[in-house]
Amino acid sequence: MQQGSDNADIEAVTRPPLTTCVYGARALRDFGDGFVAVLLPVYLATLGLGAFEVGLVATLALFGSALMTLGIGLLGARADRRRLLIGASGLMVATGLAFAAADSFAVVLMVACVGTINPSAGSVSIFVPLEHAVLSGLVADAERTRMFARYSLIGALAAALGALAAASPALMSGFGLSQLAALRGMFVLYAALGLLGGWVYARLPPDPRPAGGKAATPLGASRGIVWRLAALFSIDAFAGGFVVQSLLALWLFERFGLSLPAAGLFFFWTGVLSAFSFPVAAWLSQRIGLVNTMVFTHIPSSLALILAALAPSLWVALALLLVRAALSQMDVPTRSSYVMAVVTPAERPAAASVTSVPRSLAAALSPALAGALFAAGHAAWPLIICGVLKIFYDLALLWTFRHVRPPEERR
Repeated sequence: MQQGSDNADIEAVTRPPLTTCVYGARALRDFGDGFVAVLLPVYLATLGLGAFEVGLVATLALFGSALMTLGIGLLGARADRRRLLIGASGLMVATGLAFAAADSFAVVLMVACVGTINPSAGSVSIFVPLEHAVLSGLVADAERTRMFARYSLIGALAAALGALAAASPALMSGFGLSQLAALRGMFVLYAALGLLGGWVYARLPPDPRPAGGKAATPLGASRGIVWRLAALFSIDAFAGGFVVQSLLALWLFERFGLSLPAAGLFFFWTGVLSAFSFPVAAWLSQRIGLVNTMVFTHIPSSLALILAALAPSLWVALALLLVRAALSQMDVPTRSSYVMAVVTPAERPAAASVTSVPRSLAAALSPALAGALFAAGHAAWPLIICGVLKIFYDLALLWTFRHVRPPEERR
């Protein structure tokens, strides 16, 4: 009996902290998402596909992610979350290898639908609800927003470095490697990152289950709040789908002739600005509240996006998009913290899924519409539509939830 206790103590000492494992796995995944989001339109163009096809691939990728997130939410109450995260990492490996081998539009569509490709390079992922449910129970209410800010900061910095790595195919072509071969190599790297992420998730302890094997509590008294949040978040996600990073890259390529290395550098800096906005958001939320932080940083970013769509030159457009990057993601850690705050701890896994799945479904609808607008020669309209819809969402969120405060704000 004593030996078993000693072994458990040794295992507890040698196992890395739970937050470290989740942060590390997210960094690996977002690094891959960062370069894939920039390279996806280039890769599809190299395969002979146009703007509409790029938008359709992005739509199917987000739609498939939504369906898998729904499945993860249903399984998460009964299955070990560590196993689910490892399984999702295995799917990431398969996705990278399948994209590297793809040689037709039909294959690309199929892999986009059932795989983990993320054209937005953001927090639209089957991994996210599971990670939110794991992390939200680790800290006190007063520390929750800062924890989510660190989680988002690490992911955004990794995605920024990934965007910088998107210039690698252009550099490799200087050594005699064809562009197509270099692009396929980047998808193999994406698969390798999934393998490493699975190894990191394997370091997590088994998911503790309640006595008697009871499943996690579904939504109860918080059901109304969660569904209202999910509806509003869906408007935001639908709007964001018009300007997922792959489509924004395509707009810069077609509107201003931006080169791939320059695009990688630009998206690196947008990622850096977004990353360092997260701790600012956590600081600001302690002074004006979570909802106010979400709204009053989001509206200026949407205005900057609308102005960028009408910019007369590349440098004006890039400057406005950098302003947008510095503000547009400040609602990410605050939104995650707010959802976890307004439900009971037992409802958190269900709330994470319920607010994530409609977002993913809504985001899946708009990239194909944006691709059709691109193909029709109305390249600025996706940016304008995105900005207008997001402003409407912000005002609706403020009106609906201005009096629903998290515990730390009630005190």
